[in-house]
Amino acid sequence: MPDDIATCMYYTGIDPFTKEEVYVAHHLRDRKLQRALLQFFKPDNYFEVRKALEQAGRTDLIGGGCDALIPAVPPKEALQSRMEKANRAMAGDHVHTIPRPGEKRGYRPGRKSLTRRRKVRRV
Repeated sequence: MPDDIATCMYYTGIDPFTKEEVYVAHHLRDRKLQRALLQFFKPDNYFEVRKALEQAGRTDLIGGGCDALIPAVPPKEALQSRMEKANRAMAGDHVHTIPRPGEKRGYRPGRKSLTRRRKVRRV
């Protein structure tokens, strides 16, 4: 029964008991922010929770003390999680090598636009 009510509210945007309109997050970014707010205690969600609180204008919930939802300084686990996530996303995309003597240098050497520019300049 609760699943039926939640499904009804999701598709119609109306609470079936009070007939009032309810907010429904349809976009992925909004759903991620809602989930992060529900799981604010997980270090992985620190940056999303902070972003959501700042967007909502509730920066009073960021900081130290018993009234704060999250600390002002990100925990070490949150920073490590963010770094690992970025490394997984960029795995194999960025490889830096040292050029060998005689090797062409520059950003994307031999591309057509560079060749055309050189021909135009010589004329």
